[in-house]
Amino acid sequence: MFVALFPESPSRQLVSALLAAGYQPVPVGSIAELDTKRPADGWTAGVVEISGDIGAAAAFAAKAQSECAIAVLIVCDRTYTADLADVETYTDFILSPIDQVELRVRLHRLSPRPLETHDEPTTLRHEDLELNTGTYQATISGLPQDLTYMEYELLRFFVENPGRVWSREQILAKVWGYDYFGGSRTVDVHVRRLRAKLGEERSSWITTVRSVGYRFG
Repeated sequence: MFVALFPESPSRQLVSALLAAGYQPVPVGSIAELDTKRPADGWTAGVVEISGDIGAAAAFAAKAQSECAIAVLIVCDRTYTADLADVETYTDFILSPIDQVELRVRLHRLSPRPLETHDEPTTLRHEDLELNTGTYQATISGLPQDLTYMEYELLRFFVENPGRVWSREQILAKVWGYDYFGGSRTVDVHVRRLRAKLGEERSSWITTVRSVGYRFG
């Protein structure tokens, strides 16, 4: 899920929070770059950080919404809240320091919704693990599991592709996307977290294949 991030040099805190929330930030410096850098599946939303020039931020947000039909989330610290009262060209806002859960919820609400269908949600199963792809819920023996978005996506990938050995680079490309600028170490970190949350009895579902990567099942 790609978000257009303005200005082109955002704070490290915001970039880290977006990545942790499961979003891939793409810095843009102008409205024109919304088209030139647009991902194949389109933008999930625009994120505009106010750190000085509120006029430039407001102008970008206005054009992103009116010309490109992109919902815009404003990010600013509390000193700018009074100024936001005079700015009507954004969809939602969040104050810094950023709460990652709140950020994920607000961006999820701004994400384009697929057309409704009457298809039943798909449930993926592995032993006593169930993944509901419609609600993004994971349960083990009927008990809900507290997984982040990317932990869920990684576990879903493993369940959908059991038995095969995948390299870290392949997993990174399949789960995070080819344009993700984080290193393959990200895979190791998420695998370690998944194993911890699956518990000692089920952590062996994810097998480390020395010098190659991981296998599930």
